[in-house]
Amino acid sequence: MPKPLKAVLLSYLLLGAINARAELPPDYRIMLLTANFPPFTMAKGGKNFARGDEVQGIATDTVREVFKRAGIDYSLTLRTPWNRVYEQTLALPGHGLLSVARSEKNRAQFKWVGPLAHYESVLLAAPGSALKFENLAQAKGYQVGAYKNGGVSQYLESQKLAVIDTLQDEENLRKLLSGRIELWATSDPVWRTYAKEEDVSGLQTVLSFRSEKIYLALNKKTPDEVVDRLQKAMDEVIAEGYSGCSKTPDLCYLIRDRGTP
Repeated sequence: MPKPLKAVLLSYLLLGAINARAELPPDYRIMLLTANFPPFTMAKGGKNFARGDEVQGIATDTVREVFKRAGIDYSLTLRTPWNRVYEQTLALPGHGLLSVARSEKNRAQFKWVGPLAHYESVLLAAPGSALKFENLAQAKGYQVGAYKNGGVSQYLESQKLAVIDTLQDEENLRKLLSGRIELWATSDPVWRTYAKEEDVSGLQTVLSFRSEKIYLALNKKTPDEVVDRLQKAMDEVIAEGYSGCSKTPDLCYLIRDRGTP
């Protein structure tokens, strides 16, 4: 190919790359939502509503760094219940949700950036219980409480295990202690925070059954340019070993070995 033609083609390619980057309007902003999911996302003092810097957690810190590197503006609001912000993110363009487990049910419903961290899915019984399971099939026939549209609940439903969903995961702790459910399907270490807040000890782990990664879930209409820039920044964060847990080093194990999407 003649050199002048090569130069022209290269110029077009560079111009195309610049224009692709410039597709976003200067005032573009993503409205990020989340709910209390400690220690990943949480409000100061366990409140049910928070904005901006009042929203804390190791996933929150990572997302802040990712948006900073990607050069994309955002707002951040925490409110309950989880099901409300989940459905809102599904319905409204320009919205994103922290911290979501990617499942067969929701995989095609969002665009994804991550992984941010991981947790363990567990079945818990009340103090003094002697229950021990080797697999999920043994939980059939028990009253199992879970968190509506949470990753644990969605996975159990995919395994044809009936669950009793609540809008607040901490409510399952109270239901377990009062005998209204026999098992609590939840996330470790999330349940430990709720147990500590309620001054409850002695909960029994009946089964640990799945390690789950969590992500930033973006509304399906989010421009690919946004998703690509955020994922590139996320990949840099993972490669550099950025923790997001510098304030809580005891929780760093939750973001170790995050790997790639």
